[in-house]
Amino acid sequence: MTSENKLSLSWLRDAYREFERKYKKNIKAFYIVHPTMFIRTVLIFFKPLISFKFGRKVHYVNYLSELEEIVKCDQLVIPSRVRAYDDKIRMNLKPSVVPGPISPAHSPPLPFQQFGVSLSALRDRGADSDGIPLVMRDTITFLQEKGLQTEGIFRRSANVNLVKNIQLKYNSGEQVNFFEIDDVHLAAVILKTFLRELPEPLLTYNLYDEVVTFHRVDSASQRVTVQNMLRSLPEENYATLRFLVQFLAQVSAESEMNKMTNTNLAVVFGPNLLWGQDAAMTLSSIGPINNFTRALLDLHEDVFSQ
Repeated sequence: MTSENKLSLSWLRDAYREFERKYKKNIKAFYIVHPTMFIRTVLIFFKPLISFKFGRKVHYVNYLSELEEIVKCDQLVIPSRVRAYDDKIRMNLKPSVVPGPISPAHSPPLPFQQFGVSLSALRDRGADSDGIPLVMRDTITFLQEKGLQTEGIFRRSANVNLVKNIQLKYNSGEQVNFFEIDDVHLAAVILKTFLRELPEPLLTYNLYDEVVTFHRVDSASQRVTVQNMLRSLPEENYATLRFLVQFLAQVSAESEMNKMTNTNLAVVFGPNLLWGQDAAMTLSSIGPINNFTRALLDLHEDVFSQ
């Protein structure tokens, strides 16, 4: 912020009060990028008004390279002015302390790595005889037995440190037993995280255009259209998608208890099944992607039939 666009203290106070208690309770973390001394001072000023638990969720991120360690920056709409400012402050640092680039060269995956690895690589590494990745088999098996009637399944967050710990265990080749952990929401978050961290979305970039224009297909032709689209998927993608959708159908069948109808599941899983190759593309297509996901769930018995 500059002297020209600083927000008043009264506006910041009113904005904080607009957040409902439920939102403050469920939010995982609140990251402030490029914090100024003014912002740090404001937070100190607001400390008596901010709940202790919410205050612990506030984190400072000095550079976009640090933010990249937490979320995928290439899927965020980051204004060019912010990127330029980030470059400027990085250039002013001594070479020995300049943070690494936002998009470092991809290093080869670890021998047991499960997250951030392509489905084709996982097929040769930890997938079962049906080609289902280990993380998906573990989480879904647990959720089928323990989570189908859990209200708000897939809508609740999980402790960030626990999620990272589970990811580390998988990537290190350690066995993860969700029945021992006995946390439905943690398993649900791990499943979504696994899908979101695939190098290429489960529905693949090749289907992106067909998915976002699917709403133009008339109702009578939707089943055949979806079947044709799915046939173009690589074998491992098709098997994984079928396994996931059949599970989500089980979740939807218990919607009277868990409140997760096909429409609600589509809102949660749509962005985890497909995204564009740039952030602007993804933001403009969330609605169409969710619409296709709902149709996929509605038609699953027909489109996945042999």
